[in-house]
Amino acid sequence: MSVYVYAITKDSHPLDLSDVKGVGEPPGEVRVVRGDSLCAVVSEAPDDLSVARRDLQAHNDVQERLWAAGPTLPLSFGFVAADEEAVRGVLEERAQLFAQRLDELAGQAEFNVKGVLDEDSSLRAVLEQSPQARELNERTREGGGTYEDRLALGQVVAQEVQARENAIAEDILAALRPLASAEQIAPASKQYFVSASFLVADEQFEEFGRTCRELAERYGAGMELRLRGPLPPYSFV
Repeated sequence: MSVYVYAITKDSHPLDLSDVKGVGEPPGEVRVVRGDSLCAVVSEAPDDLSVARRDLQAHNDVQERLWAAGPTLPLSFGFVAADEEAVRGVLEERAQLFAQRLDELAGQAEFNVKGVLDEDSSLRAVLEQSPQARELNERTREGGGTYEDRLALGQVVAQEVQARENAIAEDILAALRPLASAEQIAPASKQYFVSASFLVADEQFEEFGRTCRELAERYGAGMELRLRGPLPPYSFV
């Protein structure tokens, strides 16, 4: 019977799974599959697994419980294996690799950082800082100027906004990188001008959070910096 796999741990992990339930409806019973030196935490895979709030929360609850008690290799939502023997085979085949990664992740956690810039604030900043954009804006105010002027204004503003976003993103990353042992940077999107995950040692948690707050204060109300963590190191397994 197929099994849903949550995480891999060493056999020395406490593996306290009391009061946690797995994915599915009714919730699956969470149990341990043991290899020679490693363990996998699993439950029966439901037939109707979907990206629903109920199952996502169950997945996260198991991950958080395990990670709070010791290093884990947390698997992404939706990982299903054919059966327990298949899981045990992978644990034994890759035992050295998994054990090494567990040692590397000990005493560290993931922090997610996402930045959002207010569009109106960005436009105001560009008009204040770019003489060319300011001149074209004055020329085309209230329907004035030529078609070429309006086209040029749009191009200049788009370029300046992008350059500003890139500069702020680099400033944020440069400030946070020295506090992390690893990073995963996602491409910028319309929603987030910066989106990154950092692997941070326990002793750096406080300074990492303080630096994020200071960056948010530096750029004011027009920039929101969203911080999540500490989390199991999903992005670094």
